[in-house]
Amino acid sequence: MTDDAFGTAQIRQKVLAAWAASPVRFREDANAEEELVLGGYADRVVIELAQNAADAATRAGTLGRIRYELRDNTLVVANTGAPLDADGVQSLATLRASAKRDAASPEAPGAEGAGAGGAGGAGRVAPVGRFGVGFSAVLAVTDEPVVLSRTGGVRFSKTDTAAAIADVLSLETEVRRRDGQAPVLRLPFEAEGEPPIGYDTAVILPLRDEAAVALVRRLLAEADDALLLALPGLERIEIETDDTRRLLENVEDRWYVHRTGGVFTPAEREQLLADRPTEERTRPAWSVVWALPRIDRTPPTVLHAPTPTDEPLSLGALLLATFPLDSTRRHVAKGPLTDRLVQEAATAYADLLHDRAASGDDVLRLVPTGLAAGALDRMVREEIMHRLPSTAMLRAADASGELLRPQDAVVVEGADEAFNGVLAPIVEGLIQARREDRQVLDALQVRRLELAEVVDQLGGEGSPGWWRELYVSLANMVTDPLLRESLGTLPVPLADGRLVRGARGLLLPGPEIPLDTLAAFSEYGVRVVHPEAVAPALERLGAIPATPRTLLEDSSVRTAVEHSADADDPDAIAHAVLSLVAADPAQADGLWWLSDLVLRDTDGELVPANALVIPGSPAHAILDPDEVAPIADDLVDRYGRPALEAVLSTLAVVTAADVALDQLPESLRDLDGIEDWVYDVAPGGSPYGATVGEIEVIRDLDWITNWPKALQILGSDPDLRRALITPVRVVGPDDRPRDVPSYAAWWIREHVEQLAGRADPDAEPVLATFLDEAPGWTAALDPEVRTAIGLVRDVGDLDADGLALVLERLADPERDVDEASILRLWSRLGTLALFPGDAPDHVRVLDPEGGTRVTDADHAVVVDGPMWVQRHDLGGFVVGSGAAADGLSDLFDVPLAQEVADGKIDGTGTAADVPPIVRELVPEVPATWWEHDELTVDGVEVSWWVDADGAPHAATFDGLAKALAWAAGRWDRRHVIRAVLNEPDRSVELLTDAIYD
Repeated sequence: MTDDAFGTAQIRQKVLAAWAASPVRFREDANAEEELVLGGYADRVVIELAQNAADAATRAGTLGRIRYELRDNTLVVANTGAPLDADGVQSLATLRASAKRDAASPEAPGAEGAGAGGAGGAGRVAPVGRFGVGFSAVLAVTDEPVVLSRTGGVRFSKTDTAAAIADVLSLETEVRRRDGQAPVLRLPFEAEGEPPIGYDTAVILPLRDEAAVALVRRLLAEADDALLLALPGLERIEIETDDTRRLLENVEDRWYVHRTGGVFTPAEREQLLADRPTEERTRPAWSVVWALPRIDRTPPTVLHAPTPTDEPLSLGALLLATFPLDSTRRHVAKGPLTDRLVQEAATAYADLLHDRAASGDDVLRLVPTGLAAGALDRMVREEIMHRLPSTAMLRAADASGELLRPQDAVVVEGADEAFNGVLAPIVEGLIQARREDRQVLDALQVRRLELAEVVDQLGGEGSPGWWRELYVSLANMVTDPLLRESLGTLPVPLADGRLVRGARGLLLPGPEIPLDTLAAFSEYGVRVVHPEAVAPALERLGAIPATPRTLLEDSSVRTAVEHSADADDPDAIAHAVLSLVAADPAQADGLWWLSDLVLRDTDGELVPANALVIPGSPAHAILDPDEVAPIADDLVDRYGRPALEAVLSTLAVVTAADVALDQLPESLRDLDGIEDWVYDVAPGGSPYGATVGEIEVIRDLDWITNWPKALQILGSDPDLRRALITPVRVVGPDDRPRDVPSYAAWWIREHVEQLAGRADPDAEPVLATFLDEAPGWTAALDPEVRTAIGLVRDVGDLDADGLALVLERLADPERDVDEASILRLWSRLGTLALFPGDAPDHVRVLDPEGGTRVTDADHAVVVDGPMWVQRHDLGGFVVGSGAAADGLSDLFDVPLAQEVADGKIDGTGTAADVPPIVRELVPEVPATWWEHDELTVDGVEVSWWVDADGAPHAATFDGLAKALAWAAGRWDRRHVIRAVLNEPDRSVELLTDAIYD
């Protein structure tokens, strides 16, 4: 069709006439178009053309199709639906005035738009929005858009528009000021051509440049189901480029979609649309769509109104709604209309969750929690959370499975599905809940019952079989320590017909326990579970299978043992206990209170087991006979020595775990001096907040009378030895651990004379000269035992008192200490993280004349580098290196040499190159050194020095070798450097040797 079917010439004539009459109108149109292209429509060409296609389909009363084809740098967008007409062309050429106006009546809310080229408007799910601007998005990628329809064609051209404007003299100045930029879409031109077969309209966009091609490719790649959801007038979208082809259709196969909408009443329009532009007020229809992915995928995280905005959303579903937008079409405009649509969106979201819950979906993941992503997101979330508590969306735990409103629902904290199944008939409104849903259920105002509260309400009407069913349902819950604590008062039926609360300590009946044994303890309250109620969960809750060990651990048996001296028949109690222990003596491990059991001694008297010894045992040989007595021989013959050793526990090891030092367990409280040990080893001397993971102590140390023999026994028995030599790890309130001497080691150091702090037989000779000699019998002990009891083998074994003694004797001028010994001792003392208290007033230092001497601490310095050894003007030297030097400075309270002297070289010297052979042997040496005829530092003559910049200075060959080695950080190579400097003819020999370094 070649005729100007749409009267484009007349439109151009009118526009040019208007511009000629009013150049400012030209300027306004140019600015408006440029603002749209650079602002809200910079990257919306794909979306806007899809909206126009949806509008065209709606006008035709059908579902539309649209095809995007990118070939040879040209984008062709073809669609079905109502074709282009004169009103549509007029709309394209008129900014902010859409052809949808006449169709936007309350009676036909969905019938707006004029086809892909027929309306430059923003097609909506319902007609509330801006008008006549959408087609301008094409200018972001092209200067020559063409629209072809089966009713005719129209094109726009930057070039032709510029030519038309050139004939209008009144616009010459304005065009020049704008560098030739003019509003392309204001002047339409007729165009020839037909849309592709099967389509009613096509938009042809020759893309401006490579940037435009890249933009279009990106926008096409980003197009997804959200377009079909936003534009229900479209049923199919095809996208084809040189290398890809995609088809979008059947969107509801991939999304659960909930739609709602309507038309505002006149009164509502008066209230809600008063602040909206005039043409928007003529479009009172509204729509809200929620789309939830059917598969595991993340929906778009921005609001679609109905196409993407910059308003972030954090919900698990996509929201498409007819929110009013500001002029950029990127953000929602504030006002009563937005407030109303937020309410409608919240109601629709609640309906969506109800529908999905009715279909069996888990909807708790869709309940908004946490922080909102923005202001609109916060408004929507708050409105949703006002509605969800009264929305039936939670499934009851009982057999009915009906949906409950959160405000009517109840969860039992920590209960699982099996337990809820048992509770459902007796707890109204009970629902299944997972631990990870706790925050969501709180937000939904679901009432929570603590598990302990429900357990407390359970009565005693059920049969033992019903209780067993309940216990079986707890199989998974009892594995959780926190839940086990809540089940602590669970009722349990006993074999005697009573119902007691709490399974802990109850006995689960077994065939291996002799009846006479149980009879001996019956009067002390031994409790047995009804056989028909026995279930594995009871054991998890603290019930005890009635094995000999568990029976011994029963509190009633302990009561019987502790009161055995007052029992009507103490020998019967003794027989019951010893019979259980004799079955396996290891069963008594850790049951320290068994030592309270009264037994007969050789005189027939009843004596507590902890004051009895087996005749001929090591304990009998070393313990005070005034404190212990031998046990009756017939008991040894009847129950065996291992069983009696396990019960007597004389000189035995007692173990405790997770001990708070300020609250010692009962098993440790009667140990001699235990409180003093606690205060000695606790961080800062305070036991509060200090803990020990595991501790082993030896009983009855205060009853030992033969220490040489006792220490041999303690060192040879594996359990006793471990309790003696293994340090105890104490963790302070700051969670920092430290190892301290065991209780046994501490007790021996405190109470056995001539041991702690004395020289070990294998002590370092130089250290041994400053310590007292240990008794000769200690040589027979192994080294670990000697260390544990306080003998000092090396500096690391010193405690604060021992260190103070060493420092005191080191400063004794009557002692003769050679240089080698003092140097070795300094190197070890400097590494100690231990201080004796006050620093010594006198310090032993190196004597420049040879040997060592004692001087006032004020006249000594610590020398931590070899060049400072030349500075005898600074006082006596304490020599150390690195961290050891700092340690010695702190230990003696003596400054480092560089803290009392500047170390500044007098004069500059003469720069000289370091010989190449030196640099070849020691590559780290500097390239230059400074030669001095006489080298002085702070006015004191020295042979070499390295200044603060690392530059070596020297006045002698020997000094140069040292200066180069120190400057290079290779002090170990000073002798090689000196050799090559003094004997250059040995360079080949030294180089050969260096190959093997």
